[in-house]
Amino acid sequence: MAQGSNFVDYVKICCRSGHGGAGSAHLHRDKHTAKGGPDGGDGGRGGHIILRGNSQLWTLLHLKYRKHIIAEPGGPGSSALQHGKNGKDEILEVPLGTIARNAETGEVLFDITEDGETKVLTPGGRGGLGNWHFKTPTQQTPRFAQPGEPGIEEWIVLELKVLADVGLVGFPNAGKSTLLSVVSAAKPEIADYPFTTLVPNLGIVSYRDNKSFVMADIPGIIEGASEGKGLGYRFLRHIERNSVLLFMVPADTHRSIAEEFNILLHELTAYNPELLDKPRLLAITKSDMLDEELQLEMEQDLPTQIPYIFISSVAQKGLQELKDLIWKAINS
Repeated sequence: MAQGSNFVDYVKICCRSGHGGAGSAHLHRDKHTAKGGPDGGDGGRGGHIILRGNSQLWTLLHLKYRKHIIAEPGGPGSSALQHGKNGKDEILEVPLGTIARNAETGEVLFDITEDGETKVLTPGGRGGLGNWHFKTPTQQTPRFAQPGEPGIEEWIVLELKVLADVGLVGFPNAGKSTLLSVVSAAKPEIADYPFTTLVPNLGIVSYRDNKSFVMADIPGIIEGASEGKGLGYRFLRHIERNSVLLFMVPADTHRSIAEEFNILLHELTAYNPELLDKPRLLAITKSDMLDEELQLEMEQDLPTQIPYIFISSVAQKGLQELKDLIWKAINS
């Protein structure tokens, strides 16, 4: 299976909640009672469509081909004040970080961020009241009841934004996938050509004292990504949910480190200025090819006011120090 074919972070679905059941207009009759009063029960509620967070999921693939989600209607009320059956709810399991928005207006309805968290996406119609609700001293045998409320039919967009403690930000071939494969058990595809990574990859990084944090490898950004170039802004949204941004610039870049960092920062700012509020770190990768003199020379031109570190994933250089830096930023 081609890489990314099972990663889906955007689906558009038609949701139709259940109609409410009609109330009953029954009048009590039995062999001892010729003209009893009203005893019609209420109709049942129509089924809701509900989203539930599931930490075991990481993609919306299971919803990609379910274009229509239809919940059961509620049952009608009946005699002896019997309540109609509530319609069965349709529960959709979604990965953490899923946002629900109205497809027509673009309004964000809510997001799911915790395992087991449930939110009603499309509420079912309310059941109608039976005729016993409408009896009065002057109308003791009402022969009418309420119909159930109709359900709601609307198009909903579900959008996944990967949840991670630290997101790796860098141009293609900056060494992001290599770093993730070395510090975690994740096995992203690694090759010496641009855009090797076509989907976000997550890995759990072990830290001291049995602690850990989640690292996300975001597909490579290029200059102009916020305008739709390269992979465009398709995956920039995943960066919005990362607590810390780790900018990765290779030591053998044809630009200066500061210039490449500023281009990356500009692309993120153009996409969403709020990303500037996140803690930022800088890792200069592939530094095993640098000698001490060259490293000191490069340090003179690094961006100011941002913690930096020279690392090499292949040579295992500076990785523990990098983890310390990330842990400090996450918990600051």
